[in-house]
Amino acid sequence: MNDIVETRWWWIRHAPVINPEGRIYGRCDLEADCGDAAIYEGLAAMLPREAHWVASPLRRTHQTAAAIHAAAQHHEGASAPLIEPDIVEQDFGEWQGLSWPELEARDEKRYHRFWLAPAHQAPPGGESFETLSVRVAGAIGRLTERHAGSDIVAVAHGGPIRAALALALGIEAERALVFAIANCSLTRLDHIADPAMPNGVWRVAMVNQLPGRFRR
Repeated sequence: MNDIVETRWWWIRHAPVINPEGRIYGRCDLEADCGDAAIYEGLAAMLPREAHWVASPLRRTHQTAAAIHAAAQHHEGASAPLIEPDIVEQDFGEWQGLSWPELEARDEKRYHRFWLAPAHQAPPGGESFETLSVRVAGAIGRLTERHAGSDIVAVAHGGPIRAALALALGIEAERALVFAIANCSLTRLDHIADPAMPNGVWRVAMVNQLPGRFRR
């Protein structure tokens, strides 16, 4: 009897936000630009037909999910993603809404400390990437247990996807920041549970894969 259970996570970073001034947006609830239909057709072709869909509370993830669903009506049960607060983007606190030059001019010392140790520094009133990684790991653990043996499509943000990679690879949060995670890219991480390994193991199937270069 095969007791191995594989749970596949399909992480998608949301569509580009409408942010012409290039401001720090973090948890700001900005609109996404979902106008390129070919991107969502490509994503729909890459994703499993039957999956549990989750998204962060921010509208850009729901707009992205809706664009994918519109491109693939055959996605069963995909019209209403579960809102999962713990996969929301990093909270940049008082820095949200500022441009990087404005931030440097306002708080030069904290600005430079942030770039020296970006995973460990928390903006005023916000959270560090390290803190984000802890909450994302908790959500992954809960949902992996709840949907064991299934496919989970998570429409989220660059920060949480890097945190998921840190968990899968068993690396420190700081090292996960080196990953490029493009808008509308797909990262797949498989959790493999085996009675011989109580906590299971992870397999990295793809990272930052853009539509059109892969077909399931």
